[in-house]
Amino acid sequence: MALKLKYKTKDEVPAELQAIYVERDGEFALDVDGVVDKAKHDEFRSANVALRKELEEQKKRFEGIDPDEVRKLADEKRQLEETQQLKLGEVEKVLENRMKTAKTEWDKQLGAVSAERDSLNTRLTAIQIDQGVTAVATKKGLRPTAIPDITARARTVFRLVNGVPTAFEADGKTVRVGKDGMTPMTLEEWVDTQVSDAPHLFESNSGGGAAGDGSGGAAGSGPGRTNRSVKNPFRKETWNLTEQMKLQRTDPQLAARLKAAA
Repeated sequence: MALKLKYKTKDEVPAELQAIYVERDGEFALDVDGVVDKAKHDEFRSANVALRKELEEQKKRFEGIDPDEVRKLADEKRQLEETQQLKLGEVEKVLENRMKTAKTEWDKQLGAVSAERDSLNTRLTAIQIDQGVTAVATKKGLRPTAIPDITARARTVFRLVNGVPTAFEADGKTVRVGKDGMTPMTLEEWVDTQVSDAPHLFESNSGGGAAGDGSGGAAGSGPGRTNRSVKNPFRKETWNLTEQMKLQRTDPQLAARLKAAA
């Protein structure tokens, strides 16, 4: 016996099959994934047939029409209309129509050029800022795997102004100043803030050696190490509990040396 997709009432469902039918929209339907109601299937099929028929009709309508020839005929028609208008002394009307046509074409070309320019500016900005930040941060001991992270951070701060990467505040309008409190922050100054604010992006000093220097930072030298300075969050003048916890989680060895140096 073939299974029915739906029954109107539960009483109509054979007792031995009631376990595989569920109530949906006031009816009892076969509980099977991927099954489509015949009415919906027919509706979908009819829509596809109608769409295909419409496409065939459109194809027949434009069959044999050459787009270039159509444009040529349109130009000839416009020229004839202009000639007739000029004979009638409607010079201003001819000029007005020509200006409208020219403006439409100019706007179209300008839109294409502007879109291309914006795309190129975006790519140029990304390249200059990414390369600049990567070059500076690498000298500070940036981890190779952290390049995508630090470049993404830099793009939220820097924009090209007259071809120069310029830092802005969160409002996107106010130029962020550097250490001197007057001139715009440089890439080097910004990377220095990342060394302190996001030390996990940079290589830590490993092995023995000095745990700190006179400035309260960590320093090291030798194979596999990078000379750099990090603000010591354990010192009294640079105390930072958040950075302490971050260091202890991401680099316990460096945290221990900084704590000992404090």
